[in-house]
Amino acid sequence: MPDEPKRDVAGDDAVGTKSAGPGTREKPATGPPSLLPPYKVILHNDDKNYMEDVVRTICQLTTLNEQDAILRTIEAHHTGCSLLLTTHKERAELYVEQFASCGLTVTAEPDA
Repeated sequence: MPDEPKRDVAGDDAVGTKSAGPGTREKPATGPPSLLPPYKVILHNDDKNYMEDVVRTICQLTTLNEQDAILRTIEAHHTGCSLLLTTHKERAELYVEQFASCGLTVTAEPDA
């Protein structure tokens, strides 16, 4: 048919406008993406790891500096647990797995 404009694979016609094919829908208007809900990563005290090893592991796996790692380790030692950091759920779960592989008990829970 010589009178119809040529279309490329994406459905654009020769002048660059999109044509809506049968059964296509317009995308609903969306707002800005929302933030992921925060999760707390909590270090638990145990009687099998030396405090120096706990501090070193915290520094290796997180962005905490040595002084902050020491403070959180001492808090966990005296109270039973200490908040290491707050992040999104997937990263918190990753921290739980990484600390477990180093022999430390860390849990993640929603930051309500």
